[in-house]
Amino acid sequence: MLVSHGPGTAVPSIMSLPFEPQNGPASLHALRHSVSHIMADAVLRIFPEAKVAIGPPIDHGFYYDFDLPRPLTEEDLPAIEAEMAKILKEGGEFVCSSMSREDAVARLSAAGQEYKVELLDDIPEGEEITFYDHGTWSDLCEGPHVETVKQIRTDGFKLLSVAGAYWRGNSDKAMLQRIYGTAWWSKKDLKKYLAYLEEIAQRDHRKLGRELDLFSLNPDFGAGLVFWHPKLGHVRRKLEDWWWELHEARDYWPVFTPHVAGEPVFRQSGHLQNYADMIWAPMDVDGRPHRVKPMNCPGHVTIFNSVRHSYRDLPRRFAELGTVYRYEPSGTLHGMLRVRGFTQDDAHIFCTQAQLADEIVDVLKLVDTILTTFGYEYTAYLATRPEKYLGTDDIWEHAMAALVEAAGRQELPLEDDPGGGVFYGPKIDFKIKDALGREWQGPTVQVDFNLPDRFDMQFNDADNELKRPVMVHRAIFGSMERFVGGLIEHFAAWFPVWICPTPVSVLPITEEQIPAAKELLDRIRAAGFRAVLKSDGPLRKRVRESELDKIPYMAVVGGREAENGEVNVRVHGVKEQKTLPVDDFITALIAKRASKSLEYALD
Repeated sequence: MLVSHGPGTAVPSIMSLPFEPQNGPASLHALRHSVSHIMADAVLRIFPEAKVAIGPPIDHGFYYDFDLPRPLTEEDLPAIEAEMAKILKEGGEFVCSSMSREDAVARLSAAGQEYKVELLDDIPEGEEITFYDHGTWSDLCEGPHVETVKQIRTDGFKLLSVAGAYWRGNSDKAMLQRIYGTAWWSKKDLKKYLAYLEEIAQRDHRKLGRELDLFSLNPDFGAGLVFWHPKLGHVRRKLEDWWWELHEARDYWPVFTPHVAGEPVFRQSGHLQNYADMIWAPMDVDGRPHRVKPMNCPGHVTIFNSVRHSYRDLPRRFAELGTVYRYEPSGTLHGMLRVRGFTQDDAHIFCTQAQLADEIVDVLKLVDTILTTFGYEYTAYLATRPEKYLGTDDIWEHAMAALVEAAGRQELPLEDDPGGGVFYGPKIDFKIKDALGREWQGPTVQVDFNLPDRFDMQFNDADNELKRPVMVHRAIFGSMERFVGGLIEHFAAWFPVWICPTPVSVLPITEEQIPAAKELLDRIRAAGFRAVLKSDGPLRKRVRESELDKIPYMAVVGGREAENGEVNVRVHGVKEQKTLPVDDFITALIAKRASKSLEYALD
């Protein structure tokens, strides 16, 4: 039961998740919290010597962390579920009680629950310390929970996976075992959610990357370094060409900066002091430490500072698809979505304060153009002044006012992200929603007061005074790796025609039609599309191969089509086949490419 694709569309319909009932006996949050307690009870019945840590509800589910005598595998989960079912049959209410800190320490210490004792330190003095009990199980907890275990359906929950998790998220502390699960009010909602998870698994870009030969990672070269194979290289090239077209139309100038720089550059920028743990180790070059660049900003500043600027020169807009390198812990690496080497679609704008709002407006327009082209919905957040920041209050207020003004001019609602700005300035962050309703971190537009000061950036203003320009950082794709990895999952690798690696497979019915099929293949390629001729084996087999290869158009050539200069077209997601003149088919492909259509269906 997977999400079906809409007729002839590259973007499947968004799969709606079961919603939380407005008038139910308790919230899903309380239900999942309660099921996490039932699970912990079951684990301790199976492993009496186990120690428990934390077990909160999360989006669509819950987890609990355990210190266990042996490693768990997913084969252990059915036994834990069976024990949970026994506990539910025993019945019982969830009862809340409070006690003094001293009594709580004594109770937890006597039970050997050292992690829970440590959690007591997080509860401020004077705040109530509460336990929730059901049957023979008791847990330090602030709630909420359902009233009774009878509200939990044995066919409404499922344990999903086992993972490692450091206590307190600190790699210097103990490695615990985390069990993830989900819980819903009904079997129907659980079934729907499990189908949703199956669709996510089928779209996993790592799975599709292997099956379709899109990309790879090679441990001999190093973790988190992506190899783009020919098909995905085609996708990237089309995106880059379009990106440059959009930027040149907005008077961005292309720049290219070195991958390596002397360490003093990153000390001057402040990156070495503030982000030392993410910058790759230094290399010795002629007795001087050098670093591979973790970002492109200092290079763009260096280009700006290479000549004296007048206010008449501003704004200056520099753009670079620049590859950068950052150290991400090995446990966080995830296919193309979390890597150590990636190409940012970086651009920096140097302008006056009076020009700032206009520049941001133009960036917001560009964000909308790029995201909506792929069918993404998005939400924008205004990230305001953090507790520690650079610059004066007046400068911050001006920058935030410019962001708000620009958003208002674009009729872009802004959600609040109080204190979410970076130390060098406020920003607008975008979260995009993909075809499965999942949110991804998207574009960002940041105002920077730090680098202009650190690098003594200046321009000569109309009053003949030297002034600091305002610097705007912005990335829309963010990184090519993460953005394209997200596109693979968003489209399930059924890419729109304009970026599709191979939009057409040509299928002659018999050997007699191979010459006509080759002529059609040449016509399609001459129009600027990649296509493949499949002539070996039964037609049904070749049709199946084309579907597995995610080729949206199958151009079938039989005797009648060869004689009449026509083609019978099978379109992915469309039941009806269509026979039309070859010229009309190619014209339709060209129109799909020109409009960057998300639809496969031929008019």
